[in-house]
Order: sequence, then C-alpha cells, then structure tokens
Amino acid sequence: MTNAADRRHVLMAALRGCQQRLRAFIAGRTGNIADAEDVYQEVSYQLLKADSYLHPIEQVAAWLYRAARNELIDRSRKKRELPLSDEFDSEWPAGEELGEILFNPQSGAEDDYLRQLVWEELALALEDMPAAQREAFEKTELQGYSFKQLAEETGTAVETLLSRKHQAVLFLRLRLQVLYEAVTGS
Repeated sequence: MTNAADRRHVLMAALRGCQQRLRAFIAGRTGNIADAEDVYQEVSYQLLKADSYLHPIEQVAAWLYRAARNELIDRSRKKRELPLSDEFDSEWPAGEELGEILFNPQSGAEDDYLRQLVWEELALALEDMPAAQREAFEKTELQGYSFKQLAEETGTAVETLLSRKHQAVLFLRLRLQVLYEAVTGS
C-alpha cells in the first residue's frame, strides 16, 4: 500500500468510527432522511478532498462535525428549515450522556467540539427566550441564585419566578431536543 492509500484507510476508519453519531447529528438537524444522507455523503466527500499531505486533517471527528454543521448552515440559507412538529413530546429523555459531554474534563476532540456546540446552541436559545423567563433561568441555574434571593432582588413573587423558570425549561427542551438527540444518539 502506498502512503496515499494508507492515509485514505485512516480517514475512512475515522469516518466509520463516528458515522453513527454524525448521521444522527445531521438527521436531527434536517428532519429528512434523504437530506441527511445527502449532507453525510457531501461531508464524506469533502473529507477525502480536503485532506492532503501538505495539510492533513488531524482531528477527523471534530473536522467532520464542523463540516456537517457548515453544510447544514449553507443549505438552510438556500431554503428555510421546517419548524419542529407540534406533536413534540415534552418529556426530556433520561440519561447522563449530555452531562458527560458538557462536564467531562477528560475528553477528546470530538467531545470538545460537541461541548462547544451545545453551549453555543444554549446561548442562542437563551437569546430567543422572553427576557423574564431568561432572567429566571440564568440566575437560578447559571448564577446560583435561590428563588428567594431573586424574588428579593426583582420584587417578583417566588411563585411567578417558579412559573417563569418552568416556562424557560419547557422552551429549552423544545428548542434543544434535536441537538440532545444528536449528541446522545437517542
């Protein structure tokens, strides 16, 4: 085998290694199996085309997720994505996979990229949330406020703050469901 063939073998092995999670990630974003397969094939082709001896791709999994995300963004600019189904199940799936990705200090390049992606999507979702709900969620979940402290600071009843946070959680569940399923393979 030549060096080029060796390199292609390494790339294909890396592609096969993250194929299931990558396909789930793409499918979760497109909502259409045919479109997801098109994106996957395009990203696979781009991988083989982009890698060279002068500029080798060292972290293949991270590169694939970035390429897939870029391809999805390009396609969404050409045609608008469909909204999530109204028949959405509001129960958040059980599991610790997401927490492991977000908070595992000993992770690889793929998990680092996924962690960054989740935090970016969370930030975007929080920006789209109504201000009162966002404040209740951010201060109690991200800044460590108790509801009593927040009620004293804002002059808002604790029950109202609980309701706002509940609405924020429901909003985030709906908004981040596809990403959650892609990351956890659910």
